[in-house]
Amino acid sequence: MCCLFGMIDYHGSFTGRQKMRLLSILAAECEARGTDASGVAYCAGGSLRVYKRPVPAHALRLRIPDHVPVVLGHTRMTTQGSQKKNYNNHPFLGNAGGQRFALAHNGVLYNDQLLRRSLNLPPTKIETDSYIAVQLIEQQKTLDFSSLKYMAEQVEGSFTFTLLDEANNWYLVKGDNPLCLYHFPRLGVYLYASTEEILRHALQTQRLGKAKRIQAECGDILKISPDGVIHHSTFETNFENWLPLPYELPARRNYSPGALEREYRRQLEALARWYGYDSKCVDDLLNQGFTLDDVAEYLYVGE
Repeated sequence: MCCLFGMIDYHGSFTGRQKMRLLSILAAECEARGTDASGVAYCAGGSLRVYKRPVPAHALRLRIPDHVPVVLGHTRMTTQGSQKKNYNNHPFLGNAGGQRFALAHNGVLYNDQLLRRSLNLPPTKIETDSYIAVQLIEQQKTLDFSSLKYMAEQVEGSFTFTLLDEANNWYLVKGDNPLCLYHFPRLGVYLYASTEEILRHALQTQRLGKAKRIQAECGDILKISPDGVIHHSTFETNFENWLPLPYELPARRNYSPGALEREYRRQLEALARWYGYDSKCVDDLLNQGFTLDDVAEYLYVGE
């Protein structure tokens, strides 16, 4: 459970200091969904910059320059890849055909290692499951609706992604995880967070005027261009059972039963951490005679 947050100020209504204050309040509220690490991405001086640290958001010292129109943020609850290694934290930088972008993810992906092997993607020191989304986009050598659709239909798990490119285009790939996007037409500002409750709490002391909620459904891809215009596309969804048995997937037939079992166990440990359990609970249940399928059912239904 992590949190996405950010701002799109397409009219330049706020100074850098005002953005920092508002985003600091919003980021602190997002700690309800993750305190292990936090980070932001934005474009300044003609380049894309990422600032992230293995600290809770209230301790992240934001410095947003004037004239930065879009800020993309993330607070992290670690499920895979130690937050102490800062390269495991969000946002991640990517390069698609010479176009740099930043990506943040909320959710858990469980087929990252299998995709990396089956698609012959380059090895990486980044241990976080989310990074496979960056690699899939890079493989397509462009950042657009087509490459985002490809990425969203390849990954398996629970997700919502936000992205920012060097031209200040902001993207949302809305899977089964939540995201609330508010538009303040009078100001020319969009604000977002993973849940409406977080967004409301952050804004309760702010006088921004009337907001309109922008609806985004599972399977939607949104792009907000620098002029504030929303563009829309879709991808095919398959979230009915987002942790299917490994041996049921055709892409996994090239792997030995032992390797599949180890991968499945790793997936369940990541899922346990995502739900807030110690991953050792998977070992405890297996030692009591439960099967991996029993553990999966326990984690889903037992909630």
